Amino acid sequence: MSADRSGNQRRYRGRRLEHPPTRPTWRCRDCGIAWPCSAAKLRLLGRYRENRPALLAHLVTLREEAAGHLVGLGHPVPEDVLDRRFLTWADPPD
Repeated sequence: MSADRSGNQRRYRGRRLEHPPTRPTWRCRDCGIAWPCSAAKLRLLGRYRENRPALLAHLVTLREEAAGHLVGLGHPVPEDVLDRRFLTWADPPD
């Protein structure tokens, strides 16, 4: 959900924009790009702001699910690409 100039929350087609993945393609339901999109990353960072290890554990699970789905579709993705897509952004360097 985003705010308009008056600060009111906007809805798209009557629902909040949550940017969830569509399965088995692993594209964002709301914006259509590879998931997690930027909006999904921001939502996840906000949801797990107090527990980064839990975020990473959640993302590892999703990465494994996505790898299986994409192989099943005949579109295997190399592990390093999936790591960058699902994990690297959420694990900042020390």
